[in-house]
Amino acid sequence: MPSSKAVILSEAWPTAMRSRRTLFVAAASAAFVLACTPGGPPRTDPIPVSAALSMRLEPAARVLDSAIAAGAAPGAVLAVSVGGEHFVHSIGQLAVDDRRPPDGRTLYDMASLTKVVALTTLAMMAVDEKKLALDTPVVHYLPQFANGKGPKTFVTVRDLLLHDSGLPPDPVPGLWQTTTNRKSAIKAALATGLDTVPGARFVYSDLSAITLAAIIEKLYHKRLDQLFAERVTQPLGLTRMRFLPPGNWRDEIAPTEIEPFRGLAALRGSVHDENAWWLDGVAGHAGLFSDAEDLLRFGEWALAGSLGRRFEGAVQPPTEFITWTLRQDHPVGSSRGIGWDTPSGVSSAGTIMSSRSFGHTGFTGTSIWVDPDHEVVIVLLTNRVNPTRDTPKFGLIRAVVADAVMRSLFPEAVPRAK
Repeated sequence: MPSSKAVILSEAWPTAMRSRRTLFVAAASAAFVLACTPGGPPRTDPIPVSAALSMRLEPAARVLDSAIAAGAAPGAVLAVSVGGEHFVHSIGQLAVDDRRPPDGRTLYDMASLTKVVALTTLAMMAVDEKKLALDTPVVHYLPQFANGKGPKTFVTVRDLLLHDSGLPPDPVPGLWQTTTNRKSAIKAALATGLDTVPGARFVYSDLSAITLAAIIEKLYHKRLDQLFAERVTQPLGLTRMRFLPPGNWRDEIAPTEIEPFRGLAALRGSVHDENAWWLDGVAGHAGLFSDAEDLLRFGEWALAGSLGRRFEGAVQPPTEFITWTLRQDHPVGSSRGIGWDTPSGVSSAGTIMSSRSFGHTGFTGTSIWVDPDHEVVIVLLTNRVNPTRDTPKFGLIRAVVADAVMRSLFPEAVPRAK
């Protein structure tokens, strides 16, 4: 999650930061030029939509419409898969200053959905291939992780995925404020000390994801974006899901926040999270972009994995997919699966999706939830941080929309047990 900033630009910033900013502004200008030239994301056929399902989900669409009209976000795209049928509904506009409507192929900054869609998937594959073992200490793969305060030699790969490693939520100050490039930023992240002993308590941590990504990159000798493309998006035909969208895709990306120290316009195609941006836009905790249709297709692949079924595609879900998506109850009371989250209390999954469901949210206003019991996938993409992250009207929109979808599909469904 992006950290708040009391100071935006000052003479205290390193010279490298000011140089990096100059390069960024130049790159942004180049991206704008590219955006004005022919090209853009691959023009794949829209996902087939069921007219009958669209009628059933009309009440859910109206709920989302009302939330956007009330100012929850500039626009939104809702995509649902149930029993192999699809529904896609969009409302609003691309940004507060871009009145064009979004659709199922508008790209959004996935934020922390990167953790489950990219990082957790690649970690599953590494375990499946016996390159990675969940209960092996992190220092076995990254000896330098031992640097920093606390008993870091006892932190395991599983701890990173359960967010109980003892690492703090974020590096403070941010990596973008204290380091000069991706290599030095990862080195600094790995040297972060523990706040508590491993396994003692749940603390949602971007540092855990950054650490796990460093392990994956070392195991495969490839950067995360290249590995994810080769192992996941290309075999599954997900042509509009990727890290680092090219400049000539810019026109089809929903903008996020205006961050003055990164330029005068809202970010559009550059990852919103500051630390991920400093990691050259490729990180385990953020950096992925996708449209709703490709994310829905990924959700169907994940659904097949959670049911132990084969998927009609070039790559099958890892064999341990079911186990990874189950609540681990570790530490006691945590809602986390291995990488994934599960519903609990006031959840973004709402109150009706089953306790077997798994999913995740992203700070920019994104979410995906998969319910194996009902064989439902719900994707909700918004850019609620445009033009600012101060968006109190966003509230419980994810939960309200999820409940509206489930009530429309399953009128007899009752709220799940706590």
